[in-house]
Amino acid sequence: MLKTLLDIALRHLLGRRRQTLTTITGVAVSTMVLITTISLTRGLLDSFVETIVNVAPHITIKGEKTNSVPVDILSRQGNASVVLVEDNIRKQEREEVQNYRQILELFASSLYRDEIRAVSPYVETQVMAVKGNRNEPVLLKGVDIQKEDLISGIGRKLQSGNLAAFEKTSNALLIGRTIARDMKLNLNDEVIIIPASGKSRQCKVAGIFFTGVNAVDNTIVGSLKLGQIIEGLPSNKVTGIALKIRDPFDNALLSAELQRVTGYRSLTWQDQNASVLSLFTRIGYIVFSLVAFVGVVSGFGVANILVTTVFEKSRDIAIMKSFGFSALQLVGMFVLEGFLVGLAGALAGGVLAVASINIFAVIPVENSQGPLTKTGFSMSQNPLYFVYVIGVTVFISTVSAILPSAKAAKLEPVKVLRDSNL
Repeated sequence: MLKTLLDIALRHLLGRRRQTLTTITGVAVSTMVLITTISLTRGLLDSFVETIVNVAPHITIKGEKTNSVPVDILSRQGNASVVLVEDNIRKQEREEVQNYRQILELFASSLYRDEIRAVSPYVETQVMAVKGNRNEPVLLKGVDIQKEDLISGIGRKLQSGNLAAFEKTSNALLIGRTIARDMKLNLNDEVIIIPASGKSRQCKVAGIFFTGVNAVDNTIVGSLKLGQIIEGLPSNKVTGIALKIRDPFDNALLSAELQRVTGYRSLTWQDQNASVLSLFTRIGYIVFSLVAFVGVVSGFGVANILVTTVFEKSRDIAIMKSFGFSALQLVGMFVLEGFLVGLAGALAGGVLAVASINIFAVIPVENSQGPLTKTGFSMSQNPLYFVYVIGVTVFISTVSAILPSAKAAKLEPVKVLRDSNL
């Protein structure tokens, strides 16, 4: 019986080839667009996470002490007394990590040797970079370049210059590509660095790097000593410590522990990029909700062709019922038609999506994708996206056939045959 119902369903669909093909095409295009959109948004997120994990520190120890004065200093606990202090106005302390070498020794101890793979103390300071009549406010990051290379792999990101020349050259700088383009800087150019306070310094471009992370490519890297001099810090102080750890995705507990033992604020890469990750999450919700809306539109197209079929084939349906086909069998036949149309359109859309994803992935155009700059589009080819979109499309197309099939099941053979003058 199932084979008979399948043959009849195919005859109905093939009898109206143009309308059937139009509906399948609509379902296919909507499926392709949805899969491609999901692939693009998820691919951008995956690319962002991968790039950040490879370039940025997994955990950052900031120069902000965590044992700050509580806001509510008048609260009592038990028999505690309250002391009021007047005229205790002090200059706000800047963020700095004191005696950072002791902290580095702690990280290198057996307690954290298995978890922490690399550490790099740094000093960040805002400066003005000047070349000729061009000037640019930039963030200068002073680092121990060998340790920093273990964190960010900056040596592999150099488009010109090398780390050896950087280490040998006095007041050498590595320039992010964005700044190099804005200021027309080339290798071995002279740049004047003007700090917020103190005297300016003449520096030399020892390399130009490109990481793909826009915020990083908009910075200047110098030696740790240069950063301390410009920021006015002694040799035992830095503004932060960057860490690379064994598992960058399971870092919350380790970060909390490091904050407790050091007394300084500890932030994971997820904390520092929370706004971007939250934006990607919201975009994901929007895209996945579009799947349902477009699926409903496709369902209307499937329902339309089946309603027309019921109207035109009412006499055939009446004859089938007079031959003993039950109402349930007729409902199953039209639901099968909806399933076939949805499946054909969804599968065709899946094939088109594979082609469109591959085309977008190889477009040789450099473009800024949110916080990243990449050549080509970051596309994800996770098969789960195909299964999800195709499954939802087929399900909605099948459900859309219930209403027309219920109408067909209610037809009375005698009345239909009499009205058709048979």
